[in-house]
Amino acid sequence: MTNQFSGALTSPRQAPPSPLAREGKALHALATFFLSVLFLVLPALAARAMEIQSVTSPKGVTAWLVEDYSVPVVAVRFVFGGGSTQDPVGKEGLANLMTGLFDEGAGPLDSEAFQIKLDDAGAEMSFDETRDGIYGSMRMLAEQRDEAFDLLRLAVNEPRFDQAPIDRIRAQVLSGIIANENDPDTVAQNRWARAVYGDHPYSRSDQGTRQSIAAVTQADLETLHKAVFARGGLHVAVVGAIDPETLKKKLDMVFGDLPQDQTLAPVADVEPKLAQHIEVNYDLPQTSLQLAWPGVKRKATDFFPAVLMNEILGGGTFTSRLFQEVREKRGLAYSVNSSLVNQDHANALIVTTGTRSDRAAETLAIVRDVAKRLAEDGPTEAELAATKKYLIGAYAISNLDSSSSIAATLVELQIDDLGIDYMQRRAGYINAVTIDQVKAAAKKLLTTEPTIMVVGPPLAGAGKG
Repeated sequence: MTNQFSGALTSPRQAPPSPLAREGKALHALATFFLSVLFLVLPALAARAMEIQSVTSPKGVTAWLVEDYSVPVVAVRFVFGGGSTQDPVGKEGLANLMTGLFDEGAGPLDSEAFQIKLDDAGAEMSFDETRDGIYGSMRMLAEQRDEAFDLLRLAVNEPRFDQAPIDRIRAQVLSGIIANENDPDTVAQNRWARAVYGDHPYSRSDQGTRQSIAAVTQADLETLHKAVFARGGLHVAVVGAIDPETLKKKLDMVFGDLPQDQTLAPVADVEPKLAQHIEVNYDLPQTSLQLAWPGVKRKATDFFPAVLMNEILGGGTFTSRLFQEVREKRGLAYSVNSSLVNQDHANALIVTTGTRSDRAAETLAIVRDVAKRLAEDGPTEAELAATKKYLIGAYAISNLDSSSSIAATLVELQIDDLGIDYMQRRAGYINAVTIDQVKAAAKKLLTTEPTIMVVGPPLAGAGKG
């Protein structure tokens, strides 16, 4: 969910990376030492300090709650299944436009009045869409939670979608669309999505086009809101200074009167189309490279072996093979990384990097060679042991460092149906992975011919390797 197979590219306008190969190893060693200490300490502290409760309101709305009174703040995060895949053909950009309007007037409050009330309540509210969901967040002072929750209730249940805010937000979106028409990264992302997904809804731009965003009406917004905002597709997490009984009342106030069932258009699963070579030609000093291999479903039995394999390939910040070969040894790129991307209807393993255009063919060849060697030989025992330790320790730092990040993590755990005790079980899953399982995951995913995209000057022969 927090990762999308959208084809985001490393910026082609980065500074030349070659001096980075000469960065001091001592700094890395020192950073690694302190990180290792944190990784040993923070998971234990987090496990002891954080108790997750499942709270169900009288009307049947369930939320995961972490009570924390150390700071008088409450963070709320929620998601309704759906997202930009629900945009009708010819109305692409509908969900994105809708998320910009929830704080532009609701119930009896027009846009200005709603914003004033939000400021008076000392609260922050935001909505955003992904391909598979409409997310909402709110941070509020505990002493003003009544006013804040009431504003959230209005936004969720009674958005006004007044014409003036629609026109204003639409104009902002349209301005971005026009600007992006000449942006190499955006053009490349759109090319990538169409090539990889074909006619699937994942191939469409979340922002839409000039024509589609102009075609969206107030009635379209109301229809999408009614279809998506229902309790059957809802997941909620709350972190902060609020007790379970109070939260139950707030859950019913905000979500209790929504319809039970969503009315979503069906979305099929899709296998990304691999073994393609895509060139997006621009006269740029830097070339962006992106490669896609098959992914693995979140509930698959080989998911954790694939996670460890990916970390060894390019997920580790300073320790991955790609980092060592591309940046440390040769200074070809500022950053190079790989990630397993899991969406509701597609999965992939993505590698991205950016390099000097006259070194792009060399960089691509190295990336492909690193993947090939990992597929053929697998990792070493030392690599696997270090990666397990890192993944277990880094979880608290990456996912539990603030009330908002905890709430976001809890929502994603609910979406993936991992269970309220997943954080306690996660280390066991990782430690149970054997080197043979990681070797099998590498061979399964990395022996397929990837789709490759090159953004920059023409690169003859880049698709071969």
